[in-house]
Amino acid sequence: MQKFQELKDLITSLEGDIDKFYNKGNSAAGTRVRKGMQDLKNLAQAIRSEVQDIKNKAS
Repeated sequence: MQKFQELKDLITSLEGDIDKFYNKGNSAAGTRVRKGMQDLKNLAQAIRSEVQDIKNKAS
């Protein structure tokens, strides 16, 4: 459950940079968004693996 909270926190932390990139054209913010999205992908994969492991142990 802690990883899910980290996922939500990461999304919240990216909100400012997403606004700067899309609405203000700040290309440096775009770089931060891309890095954040990669981190988001990795964290989501870790959660997915954890859920699968718990599911398999319950069977």
